[in-house]
Amino acid sequence: MTDTVQCWLVERSFGDRNLVTVIYATEDGALYRQQERSEHAVRRSPVTAGAAFPAAELEETPDEETRERYAKEAKRTAASYEPDEEI
Repeated sequence: MTDTVQCWLVERSFGDRNLVTVIYATEDGALYRQQERSEHAVRRSPVTAGAAFPAAELEETPDEETRERYAKEAKRTAASYEPDEEI
């Protein structure tokens, strides 16, 4: 069985190639997962406040400043939304 880790949406940006980049992070900001999705895919399957990922698919946040920013945003998102809520 694969361990999963609850993560929260901390960043979303829209690129010039009709791609949406979403970043989910753990509440302590130490681990994150970045995904690029087409705008069409986002319309079919909207971005949710939370997502559970296999631990092996998460990366360590590269620096302390980013880690603190991710932690602050993840905690805010977790306090304001249910994991499966569209955001």
